[in-house]
Amino acid sequence: MVTSINSFLHFALPDIGEAEISAVVESLRSGWMTTGPSSKQLETIFADRFGGEAVGVNSCTAGMHLALEALGVGPGDEVITTPYTFTATAEVVRYLGADPVFVDIDTETFNIDPRLIEKAITKKTKAIMPVHFGGLACDMDAILRIARSHGLKVVEDAAHALPTTYKGRDVGSLESDATVFSFYATKTLATGEGGMVVARDSEVAGRCRTMRLHGMDRDAFNRYRSTRPAWQYDIIAPGFKYNMPDILASIGLVQYSRLGEMHAKRSQLAERYNRELFGLPIQFPPQAPLGDIHAWHLYEIRLKDDAGISRDAFIDQMSERGIGTSVHFISLHLMSYWSKTYGLTPDSYPNAALASGAAVSLPIYSKMTDDDQTRIIEAIHSILS
Repeated sequence: MVTSINSFLHFALPDIGEAEISAVVESLRSGWMTTGPSSKQLETIFADRFGGEAVGVNSCTAGMHLALEALGVGPGDEVITTPYTFTATAEVVRYLGADPVFVDIDTETFNIDPRLIEKAITKKTKAIMPVHFGGLACDMDAILRIARSHGLKVVEDAAHALPTTYKGRDVGSLESDATVFSFYATKTLATGEGGMVVARDSEVAGRCRTMRLHGMDRDAFNRYRSTRPAWQYDIIAPGFKYNMPDILASIGLVQYSRLGEMHAKRSQLAERYNRELFGLPIQFPPQAPLGDIHAWHLYEIRLKDDAGISRDAFIDQMSERGIGTSVHFISLHLMSYWSKTYGLTPDSYPNAALASGAAVSLPIYSKMTDDDQTRIIEAIHSILS
């Protein structure tokens, strides 16, 4: 039976079960509520999977800030990124006194267009920060080639990209300087808040590890388990408070063990949308190249000009039917802070502006039932037929 229309179907829900709940209870009973053995275990899992070193943090935002700081980005520098992202990608650049330089997106993938990156490079450029939109990998060969030729650092915003692959390799295992994942409540691996930095260089990882906890040379777990007195530590820099608590890491460990099954469900949902929405006046999200994996964090459609309804009206009608949708994203250059600070207009990045006015993200999460999706599909047909 299809879910009652009177029951609101949320845009996204975390897939949390008894195993995650039990893990939290065990963490509470262990006495380790802050950074401890569970955090260390999750870091080890990510390091083993992606290579390099992994540093657990309390958000992807924190991870990107730490990565850029560790790579030496500072006042007067520029970091090239996309405007078609959540504000965190650009705001961490401002945290460091540097400036984001936006580059428009490819109209098919919504990812940063590598063909435009080289034109944006100046003497001030220090790094490139691509975003794997929706769970589809950017053209990393082109981006890394440009970075190498200009001596630039690369930090991947992989908030959407677990377990995305690029040319058969995990995003997180490529030749970038750092990759940052998000464990926010709506993500493919969800701990509520949290994230992970994966870095190739041990010095970069070490700097992230130190700066995530006040610039202290030892975290609580190491201080209280070492032969050196717990009170004996050093502050080597004015750091931040970005460490991952064990309560969240305990959820992450269970979620990681379920990552394959949760991704399989998301892929199944995406395939059904592709199949049963075919023929409607919409542009479908791009598929991953043959042999690669799309994480399907988002399933974003774009209404075509002949849809007979505006994007905003479509969202309203879906809501009237008790179905939540979202927009990813309102391009940053359309936001007041970014437009006023850098003198931007809607025409500054026309592809991103166009996408912002046509895109709708449909619900896609591993907890969704077949009846839930039937209800969504039927609602879309009734609005667009």
